[in-house]
Formats: sequence, C-alpha cells, structure tokens
Amino acid sequence: MEVEDFIDALSSRVVKYLEDANSPGKVVEFLPPKSLAKTSDINLPLEGRGINSVLDDIDNYLRSSVKTNRAEFMNPLWGGVSLAGLAGELIANLSNTSMYTYELAPLATLIEQTIISRVGELIGFPQCGGSLTTGGSNGNMLGMLCARQAMLPTSTQSGFDGREMVVFVSEEAHYSVLMAANVLGIGHRNVIKIRCDSDGKMKPSSLEDEIEFAKKEGRVPFCVVATAGTTVRGSFDPIKEIADIAHREGLWYHIDAAWGGSCLFSNELNSLMSGCDLADSVCWDAHKMLGMPLICSLFVVKDKSVLGRVCAHGDSAHYLFHTDTEDVDLGRYSLQCGRRNDALKLWLAWREKGDAGWARMVEKYASLAQYLENKVNQETCLTMMSSRQWTNVCFRFDPQQDDVDLNALNGEIRERIMQDGKFMFSKANIGDDVILRLVISNPKVSERTLDALVTEIITVGYDVVNNIPA
Repeated sequence: MEVEDFIDALSSRVVKYLEDANSPGKVVEFLPPKSLAKTSDINLPLEGRGINSVLDDIDNYLRSSVKTNRAEFMNPLWGGVSLAGLAGELIANLSNTSMYTYELAPLATLIEQTIISRVGELIGFPQCGGSLTTGGSNGNMLGMLCARQAMLPTSTQSGFDGREMVVFVSEEAHYSVLMAANVLGIGHRNVIKIRCDSDGKMKPSSLEDEIEFAKKEGRVPFCVVATAGTTVRGSFDPIKEIADIAHREGLWYHIDAAWGGSCLFSNELNSLMSGCDLADSVCWDAHKMLGMPLICSLFVVKDKSVLGRVCAHGDSAHYLFHTDTEDVDLGRYSLQCGRRNDALKLWLAWREKGDAGWARMVEKYASLAQYLENKVNQETCLTMMSSRQWTNVCFRFDPQQDDVDLNALNGEIRERIMQDGKFMFSKANIGDDVILRLVISNPKVSERTLDALVTEIITVGYDVVNNIPA
C-alpha cells in the first residue's frame, strides 16, 4: 500500500469516529475483561502481517474503545476532542523530536517557553520557570521536590533523611501526594491530612493545629499543598488563608490546580483561585477542562532557579547541554531526558481559541453544571450530596423508602448504566456515602444530554428498588 493510500484510509477512519459522536450510539460496548480477551486478537506475531493489517487492528480497537468524544461521556475530569489539539498531536508525532535541547526542538522550545510564561502571568508569577510534565501527579511531585530543595539545598547532592519531614494536604487531596511522598523518601506516614469543612475545603485552623503538633513532636514541616478543584467534589481550598499560614511558618506552598486551574481564564470564576500568586509553585492540566489530548500538563514555579537546582543532574550530560544554550535548553528544568512535544497542541488550540474562547468554554461548563444541579434539586428522588463549586455534581438516588441500602442501591445504578453503555459517569464516596459524580468537561454535553441522563438514573433507580427481594 502506498503512503498516500494508507493515510487516506487512516483519515477516513478518523473522520468516521468524529462523525459517529453525533449519531445515536453507546459510549462503550461493555465486555468483562475475560470476555474481551477471548474475543480480541491481541497476540504479537513472529512474522509481521504487513501495513494492511494495521487498518484492521485499528478498526477492532475503535470498536472496543470507550468513545470519550461522545456527549454521554462524563466519567473522569476530561472528555471530547479538540481538532486543533488533535492536529498538534499528529504533527508532534510526525516531526518526532525531543524537548531537551533547543538544537533538536528550536521552535517547539520557544513555544513551550511562551506557554509557561503566559500561564505564569495568569497565576500571578511575573518571572517564572517551569516545564510540561507527564501529568498533575508529576507536577505535584515536582512541587514537593522544590520544597525539599528550598529547605535542604544540599539534599540533591548528598541525600537526606526524610523520616521526620512532613507535608500537609487536604484530606480530600489527590492521591498523587502520597505517590510523591513515596518517591521523595518521606513515606506515606509523613503526609498529614488536614480536616475539611462540610464543603470539602481544607480548614485553615486545622492546618495551624497540625503544624504546631508536628513541631512539638520534633518533626520537620517543609511543604503545604492546597487543592484547587478536588477530584470528587471539585472543592477549592481557601488559597489565601493557607498562604498566610505557610508563609508565617516558612513552608513551601504548592497548589494542585490540575483540575481547577482553568478557572483563571474566566473573570466570573477566577475568584475561586484568588491569592494563587502567593504560592511558590502550581501545577495545571490542560488535558482536563481545555480538552487537549492526553497528556498536556504544566508545572510552573515562581523561582526558576529552585527548579534548575532540582534538575541539575542534566549538567553532567556534556553530550547534550552546552553553555551557549544554557538559557533556552528545556532539559535543564525537567526530570526527564527524552520528552515528547506536548506544547504544540496546546499552542495551536490556544491560538485558535484565545483567552476569551477558553473563558467561554469554562463558563459554559459551569452553566451546565448549574443546570444539572437545578435538575437534581427539582427531583424528589435525587439528593445533592455536596455543595457545588466547580463542574463536579455529586448526588444520589434516594426513593425515600425505609429499609433501602442507599450505598448498595447507587452502586447498582451506576453499574447497570455503565454496562448498558449509554452513559458513563463515576461512583465515589463522600465520607461513608456512596454517591454518583458527574463531571462537565466535554464540549458535546448539552442540557438535552443532562435531561436524558437524569431520566436514565431515575428509571434505573426505581427498577432496582422494585426488584429488591422483600
């Protein structure tokens, strides 16, 4: 098959996939793992099957994949397709460079620097540094590494004993802080989880108490991590109040804005992160609410030199880094050596949308979340389980009947709807309560989608209740 024929055949499949999202259909044809394994040919052959077989394998893959571009997909914190982002992903793979030196990625280097600088301006870091990373988890780890570097400047060279060092996070913070504690060598025990209020926000008074208690125990506080948009509720910690405490105690202040950072584009919503300019570092995922293809995540630090010292291992790579490009080589500010060009897709989409376009997108999602919240409040059998601050809507089905296990009931509702494949959303816990969590971050979601989903939940809910054995 000629190159042009192959590209044409591939393109036709891409177009069909995108167009199918506008037609009636399912998010996924659900099969249990064992069944899918039995019905799928995924063996690796001794002899290659040729380029024509690639198209057949793509067809099989797309048939079994979750259709994340459909309006009914509201499961994780991302969804939909950005055509500009898709184009950037294609060209980045086509050009197939790595982002460690200007020599290998000249314009890509300038593009990434421009994006980091612009995000710094949105946060309120007039002079900043940073890097695109493998995700918010990596961004949180970089924030904690910078915190360690700031407190123990020799630790990168000589190592350190992390058994008494402690970091403070919301009890509803993302689990990646535990991962970072593991990698840094401080251990899970030294991640102190701070109590939240009834809205899922970190309580500053509890943070003060825990810092004081840790010091009395002889432990060494070194970092506070606030969350701007928690995973389940979409809660925003009180950023300014936490900043005041962190600064008073001389602690590094990192904000995990992987989910909620997009509020900064909107004049209506950016107050959710008021005071973020007081932080030392921030991470943000553009692959979430802005809909960039995975992965597209940024870490931004107010003092670029701290990140440079954390990543100073690159100084030994004389075969890569040279003094005449010291100010532009991005590998000096990254934990990675080989790193793909994730900046191009965001740059192309940003130039397509502009700040104003991103703001309209974010505000549309917030408006749809408000619409869903109103729908829930109008139905006597549905109950909001948390206040809504962002585009996470947390509720559950409650038929107002005695002797019904609401946790088991809502778990069953979600299981049946997921296996049917018409909609996909998540199940989570708030305290001991199992809840249904819908996230609006997909450009195809509409009021009509939400109407149909609410109807489906209620219909399935009553069907489960009416078939519970007496």
